[in-house]
Amino acid sequence: MTEIVFPQDDGQPLTVDLRNPYLAALLGWLIPGAGHFYQRRRAKGALFCICVLSTFFFGLGLGRGRVVYASFDKADFRWQFVPQLACGVVTFPALVQKSITQNGGDPMWVLCERFPGDHPSDDFRFAKITPQNQDQKRGEATLKDGFMAPPAGPKVLQGNDVLAKWHFDYRHDFEMGTLFTVVAGLLNLMAIYDAFVGPAIITRAQKQRLEGAPEGS
Repeated sequence: MTEIVFPQDDGQPLTVDLRNPYLAALLGWLIPGAGHFYQRRRAKGALFCICVLSTFFFGLGLGRGRVVYASFDKADFRWQFVPQLACGVVTFPALVQKSITQNGGDPMWVLCERFPGDHPSDDFRFAKITPQNQDQKRGEATLKDGFMAPPAGPKVLQGNDVLAKWHFDYRHDFEMGTLFTVVAGLLNLMAIYDAFVGPAIITRAQKQRLEGAPEGS
């Protein structure tokens, strides 16, 4: 059990019981705000839970469930997943999808089938079926992608792949959805830090010293 005592101007010290800060930090990572609920700091816990999860799911909705995925391949290194992972269990489906698809398997939660990876067109806008290519597409295997699954098929630097199709389909929503989920992870990192070390409370005397004013004024 860890207690932090903050001296107050009225002479009544404020005591914050962090209980087990390591467990609080772990709970705060798994479920945003859970560490503060464990420490009985319920108002802060509710605030962090609502802010972090609403920001995360808003971004996830903007990106149709595709902006959060785990990929560490050289051709598609998803560095954004690192801060996204700070949101805890809500990102675990991405790890499950990665483990299933890394050996060429189909994702667990399939959203749709994408265009064939060896299609002859040089423009990914060909994904719309036209009378000229409809029969050809029916006879070709398609690439499956799904909820929090990495983009299927080969990754190419210049050309047509599933990731390029996502960007084309959702336009700015894909980038904005990614941004919101990354910000949610960074917010939860601050919440985890607060659960681990406790709140930052400044007394009037400390505030006056910081502002350079004499304590008696």
